[in-house]
Formats: sequence, C-alpha cells, structure tokens
Amino acid sequence: MLASVPSCSQPLYAVIDLGSNSFHMLITRLVADSVQVVDKVKRKVRLAAGLDENNILDQDAMARGWECLSFFAERLQDIPTENIKIVATATLRLAVNSKDFISKAESMLGYKIELISGEQEAHHIYLGVAHTTCSADKRLVIDIGGASTELIVGSGFTAQKVCSLDMGCVTFNNEFFANGQLSAAAFAKASNKANTLLTPLVGDYQRLGWDTALGVSGTLQAVAEVLTAQAKVQKITLSNLLDIQQQLIACKNINQLDIVGLQAERKPVFASGLAILIAIFKVFGLSEVQIAGGAIREGILYELLPNMRNVNIRYRTLLGLIERFSIDERHAYRVANIADKAFAAVRVNWQLNSDLGSILQSACVLHEIGLLLEFKNNKKHAAYILNNADLAGFSNAERSLLIALVSNYKTDINHQAIQQQCLTSNILVVRAMAILRLAVILAKRRTDDELAQYDFKADGNGLCLLLPQQFIDHHPLIFANLKQEVAHLARVNIQLTVQAL
Repeated sequence: MLASVPSCSQPLYAVIDLGSNSFHMLITRLVADSVQVVDKVKRKVRLAAGLDENNILDQDAMARGWECLSFFAERLQDIPTENIKIVATATLRLAVNSKDFISKAESMLGYKIELISGEQEAHHIYLGVAHTTCSADKRLVIDIGGASTELIVGSGFTAQKVCSLDMGCVTFNNEFFANGQLSAAAFAKASNKANTLLTPLVGDYQRLGWDTALGVSGTLQAVAEVLTAQAKVQKITLSNLLDIQQQLIACKNINQLDIVGLQAERKPVFASGLAILIAIFKVFGLSEVQIAGGAIREGILYELLPNMRNVNIRYRTLLGLIERFSIDERHAYRVANIADKAFAAVRVNWQLNSDLGSILQSACVLHEIGLLLEFKNNKKHAAYILNNADLAGFSNAERSLLIALVSNYKTDINHQAIQQQCLTSNILVVRAMAILRLAVILAKRRTDDELAQYDFKADGNGLCLLLPQQFIDHHPLIFANLKQEVAHLARVNIQLTVQAL
C-alpha cells in the first residue's frame, strides 16, 4: 500500500559562507518551532593560503573553491530563491582579483554572492551568537577566521561595537609559521603583531564592558577538544592556552605535531590561531572565554527565519524536544518547580551558581525524554538522544552536563557520565544531581497537589529534606524511595537525611 503524500512540507533554508579557511553550506527547516539541520557541508578550501604578497588570489586556490561550489550548486536546486543567502568574507575582500572568482562562482551556483564588509561580517557573527547561545546579556564575542578576526561587544540582539582586523589563522600561519617550525620565537612574533593590532581597540571596548566572553572559531573549538581529551575541565583560560602552547613548542615542527585531542584537520593552522587567541586574552585582560553555539551562518540563517527573536533559544529547544519526544510537559515543569525551590534553598551553602541552575532546570524538563523508546532502559536512551540531538542554546560542555544529570535522575548512579562532563567540578554536578533526584521522587504521584510544606537544608556534603509528618504517613511509597535514595547518594558522598517538620 502506498503511503499518502502530505499536502505540504516545511520549506528549506540554505546559507553558504565562503570563508577564508573553509566553505560551509547549512541547510535547515523549521520543526516544532525549532531549527532542524537537514544538511551541513564543510570543505577545507584554504582560500587565504592562495593570496600572494600583492593580495592576488592564485589559480589553484580559486580552482579549489570552484570545485567545492560545484558540489553546493546541486544541493541548492530545490530550495526557494528567497530562502537562500550566500556571503563571501575576508579573503575575497582582500583579493584584488576577487571579481574573477565571484563571477564564475555565481554562474556555477545560479545565485548572487554578497561580498560583505568586515563590519557586516562581525554583525552577522554577533547575531549568530545571540540567536544560539544562552549567556549573560552583555557579551564580548571573538571569532578568529582564516584571514580576519572579529571582535564584537553587544547586548541582546544589538552589536554596540564591532571590529574586523586583517589577521587570521591562515594568514598568520603563512607569515610566522611558514617553515613549519613551532618555536617560542615564532609564537612571540605572531603574538607581538596581534598585540599591535589589538591594543588600540581596548579602551573603547572596556568602556562599554561585558559580563561574559564568548568564542566561535575553529581555534577555540580545537582548544576545547584538547582540554576535554586531556581530562581537564573545559575552561578556556590563559593558563590552559599557555600550557597548550608549550605542548606545541615541544613538538618542534608542524609535521611532528602530536598532542592529545588535536584533530588532524586542525593541525595546519592551530598554532597561528592559538597565538592570536593568547594575544586577545592578554590585551583584553580576559579570565575565561566560553564556546558559543553559532556564528556567521547561524546569524544569517536566523534572520531569514520568521519570528526568531521572540523566544529564548534554549526555551525553544526544550519546547521542540517536548513535542518531538512526547514528554509529559506538565509533569516536567512540576519536577522543575520542586528542583527550583530546592536549588534556591541550598545554593549558598553548596556554592551553586545560576549557570548550573539553568542546566538543572533543563534536565528536569528533559529527564523523561527516553521514555518514548521504552521504560526499562530509558536513561540510556535519554543519554543517546541528548548526545546526538541538535541542542541549540547549549554548548558542548553544557550538553555533557545535561547528559550527566539526565542519565542519573533515578536508581543506580552512572559515575562515568559524571566524570565525562567537562563544564564544572564533579562535586557540583553531584549536588545538582541530588536535587534532581529528590524532585523526581517528590513529584512521583504526577499530580498538581502541592506539598503542604517542605524545605531543604545543606551543610557541607549533608543535605536535609524536611517533610510534614502527615505527608510521610500518607505516602509510604515515596518515603520508601527516599530511604533508598539515602543509600544511593551516600555512594557519591552526599549524606541525605529525611526529617519530619
């Protein structure tokens, strides 16, 4: 029997970014008010490597770009013209013969290519972060590209100060690491030039100020991967960057570059990108940079889509997952409300911060996501889903913490999931996990009847749950679960006591 054909489907949207290091194509559609990636293609074209001292783009580099675009062209054929946006960035801004490349590229693609300015690129990058990353409202955004570096300070969806500098990981590699030598002298020369370009900007940026610094480049992603592979908390700090720099110097040559966690495709331009990033840390006095969820492509895409500025990105992601995986929304937020009260009661004594509280709330909402597949192994299914789903609004480190919590919302504790998270210390994860597990137990009846009175207290590794005696007497199953929980939490050094008010 033939399946019926739906009368209509959600339209596709495509964004192509002709970057200095890589060409990217992103194809998406809207599903349950959230963005679903349908296709994503990335090709290491290394266009900037084809620029000579006179900024003439050589034929080999152009040929690599055209070959890539021939693949992209096939994919664009069935997408509405108004849903397609193609931009070219730093290398094609610099190349004196860029018109030769763009003219043939437009003929191959059948669409107009917009050669955007550095400031336009910076605005798109900022919007990509604003649409896809949950963070403090005032942000410093950093993007180290192949031929340019963008620095933006903004608030909400408004970029207040933007700058695009002619320095990037490909151009700096050609200038300072062309012989492949990974020496302290080469790093010093690269950082000194970056310092010279960055220093005039500092005053204006610091006057505007920011609450958090976010990075979106391949260099920052590579640093995060190295930290994770080397079993370090995924915090990008100057100390961690200098440690990685020493690991590179010890390798002596790019051809011998072999440090744990650095992928092969990132090796050719990692040293130059790292030198720029270290200079940014020093000049701007940064203590930490966090990985953001999106960049230029997402900034362009979300502005093409309807009503994307009206809903918080993380909330939109949660709503989409609730719908797609048939989560009992009312119960999810019932658990979240109990956890929120517990978190507020113990956060000071347990040194919990608002970022951890936000991930805990998301874990409460998603803790039953695996039930759609089956009950018995639902925690394992939940971990798989969250590890593989598009989670706009969550960084990779935040995803790892979310998985650690949801994998441990009840019964036996999965220590491996806790150890694999890379956002914060394990003791804070265990404390957040204890709150989630108790909230799930207290909401076990799945009704909106509120407890007459209950409270939480924390002191060191101790956690006390205070319940009305009447509630304990009338809910023997819940009380039995709480007594079992005393044993479970003791295995992670949390001393739970349950007392009557």
